[in-house]
Parts: sequence; structure tokens; C-alpha cells
Amino acid sequence: MKTKELKLEREIGVMPSFKSYFLEKVIKLTAKSVGGKSLEKRGIAERRQKLDAASKRLRMPENCLVEPLRIEGIYAEWLSYNDSPDDKVILYLHGGGYGYCSVQTHRTLAAGIGKAAGVMVIIPDYRLAPEHPFPAAIEDAVRAYRWLLEQGFHSSQIIFAGDSAGGGLSIATALVLRDQNEPLPAALVCLSPWVDLTSSGQSYQKNESVDPYLNVDGVRKTARMYAGEAALDHPLISPVFADLADLPPLFIQVGSHEILQSDAEMLAAAARHAGVTVKLKVWDGMWHVWQMSGDFIPEARRAIKEIGDFVKWTFRD
Repeated sequence: MKTKELKLEREIGVMPSFKSYFLEKVIKLTAKSVGGKSLEKRGIAERRQKLDAASKRLRMPENCLVEPLRIEGIYAEWLSYNDSPDDKVILYLHGGGYGYCSVQTHRTLAAGIGKAAGVMVIIPDYRLAPEHPFPAAIEDAVRAYRWLLEQGFHSSQIIFAGDSAGGGLSIATALVLRDQNEPLPAALVCLSPWVDLTSSGQSYQKNESVDPYLNVDGVRKTARMYAGEAALDHPLISPVFADLADLPPLFIQVGSHEILQSDAEMLAAAARHAGVTVKLKVWDGMWHVWQMSGDFIPEARRAIKEIGDFVKWTFRD
């Protein structure tokens, strides 16, 4: 199989803004977590509540319409605008280590991406570990995608997008669909994807001192919580170890100040080797899922605009 060119870009020559520098310092002082030390001090339920409460400070884009619904028992929300076409949609899978976060925590980010792309977004509350370990999240994501097809959307009118664990979930869901000979979405968008739950990449050591949000010990504990009895290198748990052949085009953003930088780079390399069209952009000085800070830093707004441009290009007539 002929491989396709990997387009690697960096924000070279663009110094991180003062606002991003300041916000990174604040995050480093207040949020060095996701499992690990945080879990030792508080229960999982309490941490989920705190994340939901913190997300209320995020401002939704103006004129966003929110419509709750259920997909075979799964809570989800439609996010749209008055001018959103009704024939294109992003299926957004939120991050949170497969054990935290929700529609509420990621509603603002998903809505911002939908606005930039000019399309509707559906975001499901898939089941979380440890109550529902692997493969529950994948089963729910597949269920949401099939529901969209049942509503009349063609696979070419659907894009999967997700951040962190949601990025890994987007890849794993596409792999399941491919292996079952089901139609695949038009493209995959991954923001700081968590796709190597074995933590084998160099950035886990190289970037831990500069990552303001994640720590290696916490990520490893969260990985085991999700995997349950399954091996961490299972290809649907760590898609970097999967055969990625025949997946749709892949757009990846990652920051140079996050321990998951290697995840994104390994995913891009594996996809390229499998013949998948890939665009990877490494943002210098940015941290894990900085795109959620759209109200505060220009780098987040630029990143979201680039995602929107990619979606528009994919859905071009």
C-alpha cells in the first residue's frame, strides 16, 4: 500500500501570548491532576462534581441552541445555530480519561467547534469507568453513530471529533466500524489525543516538568481504571498499536508542553504508515487541550478556527 504524506506543522516563530503564559502558570498551580495525587485526596464522584462545577465558568457561544435527547438510554445534546445546515454533523466525544467529564464539561468546546465549522454537533454522555470500563465507551460511541445513520445522515456527512480520551475513542470507534465493514465517517479530528495508555512515548518523561496539567503517575492510574482486566496495549485501548489502514483522513492538534505529545506523533506516524492521510500540528508552548480556553487565550481561538476550516474543507461540495 502506498503511504501518503504526513503533513507536520509547528507554530514556529510564534511566541506564546502573555495570556497563555499566565494561564499556564495558573493551571500548574491549581490543576496538576487527572487521577494520581488528586484521586488519593478525593473520591471519583467528588472529582466529577468539581469538574462539572468548574465548567460552569465557561461561556457558551452566543445564539447556540441546546437540545437534550436520549439515544437508547444515553443522554446527549444537539448543539446548533440558526444557520447550521441540517445535513452535516460532528459527533463529538469528550475527554476526561474515560472516567471523568461529561456533556456539561465539554459543551462549550464542542459548541465553539460547531460554530467555527458551521455545522451541528451532537455530544453523547458515554458511560464512564470504573463503573463501566473498556469497552463500554466504544459501545456507546458506536451506538451514537449508528443512530445518526438511522436519522438519515450519510457517513460522508459525519465527522468524529474528540479531545484527549475522546480523541482515542474517536479512533477506536472508527476501527470497530471498519472491522465490521460498516461505513466510516468522512474524517477524524483529534485534540491532544490519548492513544497510548502504556505511556511508552518519550514525552512522558521529557515533558512532565513543563506539563501544567497532567502527571505520568495519574495518567497511568487512570489508564488502568479504564482498561480493567484488559491489556493496556490492546489496539482498541491504545490505538497507536492498531492497524490503522483504511481509516478516513485524520487531523491532529497537540501542544509541545504536554506529556501526550508523543501520543499524537506516534498516532500520526502509524496512520501515515498505514496509508491514511494525516495532518499533525504541534503548537509550541501549549498544554493539554488548550482549546478549552477559547475565552482566555488567542491560541485556543486560532486552534478552533483551524479545526473549523478542516471540517469545512472536508464537507466542501
